[in-house]
Amino acid sequence: MTAPIDLRSDTVTRPTTDMRAAMASAEVGDDVYGEDPTVRALEERVAGLFGKEAALFTPTGSMANVLAVRSVVGVGEEVLCESSAHIARAELGAHGAFTGLTMRTWTGARGLLDLDAVSSLFAPDMGPFFVPTKAVSIENTHNFGGGTVLPLSDIEALRAFADSVGVAVHLDGARLWNAHVASGVPLERYGSLVDVLAVCLSKGLGAPVGSLMVGTADAVDEARVWRKRLGGGMRQVGVLAAAGLHALDHHVDRLAEDHENARLLAGACGVDPAGVDTNIVVVDVPDAASVVAAARESGVLVSAVGPRTVRLVTHLDVSAAQAHEAAAVLGKVLAGVLPGAR
Repeated sequence: MTAPIDLRSDTVTRPTTDMRAAMASAEVGDDVYGEDPTVRALEERVAGLFGKEAALFTPTGSMANVLAVRSVVGVGEEVLCESSAHIARAELGAHGAFTGLTMRTWTGARGLLDLDAVSSLFAPDMGPFFVPTKAVSIENTHNFGGGTVLPLSDIEALRAFADSVGVAVHLDGARLWNAHVASGVPLERYGSLVDVLAVCLSKGLGAPVGSLMVGTADAVDEARVWRKRLGGGMRQVGVLAAAGLHALDHHVDRLAEDHENARLLAGACGVDPAGVDTNIVVVDVPDAASVVAAARESGVLVSAVGPRTVRLVTHLDVSAAQAHEAAAVLGKVLAGVLPGAR
């Protein structure tokens, strides 16, 4: 039986043969004691890539974001973010539940930053009756916006605004590798514009597990304590860190292939390929559940991210040939419900 073509997420990738070999040969130690050399090597390398002092390896992107945001926003304080941001929509309220902060949001087309809205939402410390804004969070690429790459000029403008009012900037960079490849903006430039960020290894880079919080040495030291407090202390985890190091060596530049495959799928689904920045295609449909079911029957897995929204994500485990095959299937599935689909 032929395996389905899985476009539900770039989290479904499996370690390559070479990655498995790197994991099997990894030197390990007890990471809770700070004694795993492979984890330390990964943390130092990622911190260096972004021009930051330190990084902390975590089991999940959600944990990395919780640790990152809480390093700049305290109990009873607020972070501003876009209304469909992952930290607001898809982390099960973890930020409020674990750290006692609150959120207010703006809505940007395709998840884009709206600095006028941010400046309107910003609340200075006005005494005991108001929640003060302590940080602005941005997401690059923006997942539910369709893999949108935030323009560098917008991030630079946000940095200037944040400095002028004395607040921090958090970057949810789960797919920042995709933004880097698509835009050509150096990773260190992204790092220079934010106070703290989170990056993921188990999405576009194809590692089986892991994300990192990146920031100052003091913030990472405190986050290490909170990682343990939240149940994220790990032991001989160098076998996983080795996968991340292998991914950094071999899987970054190839993200351009995923972006090309995504534009191919977009055209078949009646979506303008020019509006697809990276590896995510969002398709508006009359009934997402029925489209997901019909595609599954034809051997293509896609996900519903809303009652009338379907998401397709290309990744390491989808070849160009499979992308063409999926495009043909999806074109037929959508032909009856969408103008422009084929």
